[in-house]
Amino acid sequence: MITSTANRQIKYVSALLKKAKARREEQLFVAEGVRMCMEIPPERIRTLYISDSFRKNTNCAALTERVRQVEVLTDTVFAALSDTRTPQGVLAVAEQSHYCPEDLTMAGPDGAKPLLLVLEQIQDPGNLGTVLRAGEGAGVTGILMDGGTADIYNPKVVRSTMGSLLRVPFAYVEDLDGALMMLKRKEIRLFAAHLQGSRDYDREDYRQATAFLIGNEANGLSDRTAARADARIRIPMLGRVESLNAAVAASVLMFEAARQRRG
Repeated sequence: MITSTANRQIKYVSALLKKAKARREEQLFVAEGVRMCMEIPPERIRTLYISDSFRKNTNCAALTERVRQVEVLTDTVFAALSDTRTPQGVLAVAEQSHYCPEDLTMAGPDGAKPLLLVLEQIQDPGNLGTVLRAGEGAGVTGILMDGGTADIYNPKVVRSTMGSLLRVPFAYVEDLDGALMMLKRKEIRLFAAHLQGSRDYDREDYRQATAFLIGNEANGLSDRTAARADARIRIPMLGRVESLNAAVAASVLMFEAARQRRG
């Protein structure tokens, strides 16, 4: 049993929780909570960490029997390590997923044409987590992000996705402009969510291969990215509201596409 926060393993996991650089270098991430740890394929879990009191939990055997390495921590050490206010007593260090941008252009599992989100400079982890979770619900086939977008393995993102992180393909690109040109070559139509959009979002056809371009929370899309779009669309606002939160706007667009595709 690990009884000290000075333990080498505890320091290692703490670095993975706090530092995106450490996660990138190690190609690992930390997931906390029973539900998330149960959803991670067991072969991807390097180490499962449980609190001493979690050993009495009815889920303990189901979790520990499926992984190779389990470490028990005192409740005090686990609480110090945990990234949540009310720790459930279990967290996993797991291997990251790997996709290339071209993977995202493939048809969905049911043969549906690609439905992508392209995120530029989305910096709030909560927004990114919401986008990922809503994206799975709307049938998005992939999420493409530029290097300025928040780390998808940030603990806040991991927690807020409720497992969608494990099921929705995604990729980061340093050259977003080049990636957009690749999508156009694949005959994926690009729609930029833009305050100066010339058409209301519900007047376009998203049954074809589609990608929605969503920009930074404060500044929107860059001029260069917006210029690559085949169409600029807007979500009409009532009252004195000028625009929606980036994650809400992305959700509105994704579910409109889902509605059309159901028809």
